[in-house]
Amino acid sequence: MENKLRILAINPGSTSTKIGVYEEGSWLLERTIRYEYADLKDFANIVEQKDMRKSFILEALKEENIPLSSIKAIVGRGGIVKPVESGTYLVNDKLFHDLTHGDGTRHASSLGGIIGYELGKELGIQAYIVDPVVVDEMIPIAKITGIKGIERRSIFHALNSKFIARRLSEKLNKEYSHSRLIVAHLGGGISVSAHLGGKVIDVNDAAAGEGPFSPERAGTLPSAGLIELCFSGLYTKEEVYNLVMSQSGMLMHLGTKNLQEVEKRVQEGDEYGKLVVEAMAYQVSKQIGAMVAALEGEVEGIALTGGLAYSKTFTELVKRRVEKFAPVHIYPGEDELLALVEGVLMVLNNKVKAKEYLG
Repeated sequence: MENKLRILAINPGSTSTKIGVYEEGSWLLERTIRYEYADLKDFANIVEQKDMRKSFILEALKEENIPLSSIKAIVGRGGIVKPVESGTYLVNDKLFHDLTHGDGTRHASSLGGIIGYELGKELGIQAYIVDPVVVDEMIPIAKITGIKGIERRSIFHALNSKFIARRLSEKLNKEYSHSRLIVAHLGGGISVSAHLGGKVIDVNDAAAGEGPFSPERAGTLPSAGLIELCFSGLYTKEEVYNLVMSQSGMLMHLGTKNLQEVEKRVQEGDEYGKLVVEAMAYQVSKQIGAMVAALEGEVEGIALTGGLAYSKTFTELVKRRVEKFAPVHIYPGEDELLALVEGVLMVLNNKVKAKEYLG
């Protein structure tokens, strides 16, 4: 056992944590730990959930008879820290600090690096993150807005989007570094990215209200309406953030962020539910069209991925509007645990060097 390379991968979401233990080409453990509202309601922020989530991970390893001491490296999702280039990063003290302070506390993805760092310290092994949500490869022209001092940000589903882009490139018999692709990650948040030469040259800010509305996020809003909302006296600054990031979109319209539930209601005659789903697909299609323009109209493939891509109804609504641009490929769900492991294996097998987060 001591000579085998076991990697623990941790991928936290807002109401779940996906974990996996990978060894020599196979998974010893893959599990999604789900939390009830009662498990989370008393925590003031994401970081306060750390010990609770960590205990669930340790219990899962114990149930599968995987000694913690047998783990040789840990990799987790990375949260909203300072912008970085794509790659695999050691979780150093600076990165740990930024994951546990400021914007890092706003999204559950930070807990991957936080828990990994603490377990790594206990075990005397390295902890890593791979392609965190703040990967920034945007071209300068894509960042300019009409208000000087406010720039568009690159915050998106970088891990899965780049993983899927590499898979699609292989399918097209192309090197990712020579491909022109669009990837629409369709999950609780939605990000649509333009991939050129192995870099994401443009993408909507999926975290802070840009692009399509999603099952739980507001997407782009009319500025005047948002300004009125902010100064209405009905919300604090933090409440507006929460509204935009996790309490709007399909959830606000229909009382659920479960697309399967909504589709069942539509089949039973819910006309408003039908309108909301079609509007969400319409906005995804428009965002794909924007990325076609970013790639100067030359697109080799469009990938639809994430949880919503399991819905044939939803993907068909998008496909019929965009398939004239390029062939549409469906990759339902996400394989982020494998993407995390592959990023670490590149380092451990000396194919690339781990990058240092400087903040």
